Amino acid sequence: MQNYITEIINNGEDQQSEFKQNFSKELIETVCAFSNSRGGKILVGVNDSGQITGVNANEEIIKDWMNNIKLGTQPQLFPSMNLIDVDNKTVVEISVPEYPLKPVSYKGRYYNRTGASNHLAPLNEIVEMQLNSLNSSFDSFPVSESIDDLLPDVIASYFREVKNRGRIELSDNNRLNLEKTGFIRKGKISFAALLMFGEHHMGIHIGRFKTPDVIIDDILIKSPLVNAINDAMIFIKKNISVAFEFTNDTRRVEKWQYPLPVIRELLLNAVIHKDYRNPTDIIIKIYDHKIDITNPGSLMGGLTPEDLQTDHYIAVHRNKLLAEAFYLRGDVEKYGTGFIRIREFLRDCPEVTLDVNPQGDFIKTILANKKLTPHDTPHDTPHDTPQVEKLIAVMLGSMKRDELQNKLELADREYFRKNYLIPALKSGLIEMTIPGKPKSKNQKYRLTDNGKRILEMNRNSG
Repeated sequence: MQNYITEIINNGEDQQSEFKQNFSKELIETVCAFSNSRGGKILVGVNDSGQITGVNANEEIIKDWMNNIKLGTQPQLFPSMNLIDVDNKTVVEISVPEYPLKPVSYKGRYYNRTGASNHLAPLNEIVEMQLNSLNSSFDSFPVSESIDDLLPDVIASYFREVKNRGRIELSDNNRLNLEKTGFIRKGKISFAALLMFGEHHMGIHIGRFKTPDVIIDDILIKSPLVNAINDAMIFIKKNISVAFEFTNDTRRVEKWQYPLPVIRELLLNAVIHKDYRNPTDIIIKIYDHKIDITNPGSLMGGLTPEDLQTDHYIAVHRNKLLAEAFYLRGDVEKYGTGFIRIREFLRDCPEVTLDVNPQGDFIKTILANKKLTPHDTPHDTPHDTPQVEKLIAVMLGSMKRDELQNKLELADREYFRKNYLIPALKSGLIEMTIPGKPKSKNQKYRLTDNGKRILEMNRNSG
């Protein structure tokens, strides 16, 4: 037993261990914090430096400590306590299990454990602890909208992809599929269903910045989350650089400024873990040498940035329905392994670094390229919108305006002109076959050499 205590001391204070010289109200706060997180052990009779000072304790004193903990906590806690002799000094080991029905309070206050310290839990954390203990989450709450407010084509496309993935048995009735996957409960659609398949007010705002106050291009994406990830990837790919390298067998391969799977994983992480009670958009700022992602929501379950650097961290999902929805489609491979996969991708890219910085009720994630400086301008790709991306994808040879509209299934000529045709011409990805007569009835449009290069690049990467 002495060796066991010595091992705990040598490892130092952390997420699940704390040293106290004496019994105190701060010790009970730690008991409360451990019960609200992953549990832990408190060694009484050990100072902050890890030196064994010993404590005056016996069975009667321990009973008094236990009574103080019981009376001060709600629900009442009964941690186990053991008297241990270490080098003729008494150490008391207090073992606190994680409490199944959170949150637990001490004298009306709720504490949580982050790293090696306790903190007073704000209201949003208290609510999340309660939801998770009930195996629920904010995105499962019903909303006033009905199933008729969801987009049937988006639902059908999603379940086709889920069916192809084979992670769940589905029927041919998508309403039943929505019920089976938890998007509909007792006839009401959940907030997650509205986010995934409906029109909502949550956005992903992405900007391309030359300097912190000079914006080159930006886009606000409010499409159903099923499509939002791809829309965001299209914009980001147009605003980071790509080079082409040749292998020994003369095959041409792409070398992106940042690994695309890492960017996609970070996007998924932001969408799945966002605190949707906060109306602030997910903000993504693309600079010459880095990408900043700021997401509403703190790390869950007492996780720290240091925990995310390990292969055994325990992830807690803020939005369980969203997490499962993207898992079923194959966007994420396993629950709680996103940062493990990110590190695996980055092993082959030593020039790319990733930092996760909690900032109050937000998390800022910075993906940076060490080989670039803020003064580099690595843009080999144009700043296109998803609409331009769709336009060049349907072009075959030289095509008239109405042919392109039909391909894109767009009835509004003016909308097509403003959002598709003019931006594609300005970006230099398409050109007129009769440039001297823009309004000619024989006017057609075709891809430029740059447009062909971008189209090929998108097909190879997409």
